[in-house]
Amino acid sequence: MSGEQPNNPLHGVTLEKIVVMLVDHYGWEGLANRININCFKNDPSAKSSLKFLRKTPWARDRVENLYTSTSFL
Repeated sequence: MSGEQPNNPLHGVTLEKIVVMLVDHYGWEGLANRININCFKNDPSAKSSLKFLRKTPWARDRVENLYTSTSFL
């Protein structure tokens, strides 16, 4: 069985890379406007956002959905 996942746009993309690319594209304020979570609003940083997203599945799903719907894929 092959390790490739051609139908999974997130295959091989780390959560850190997703957050960094979204912040580069939208900025923290733009990201907070699109996904209403405090880690993007109050004193945002990649480290604190990753910590929150790794333990909060619903928030991670929203971030991943925004990433896959953004045109830089």
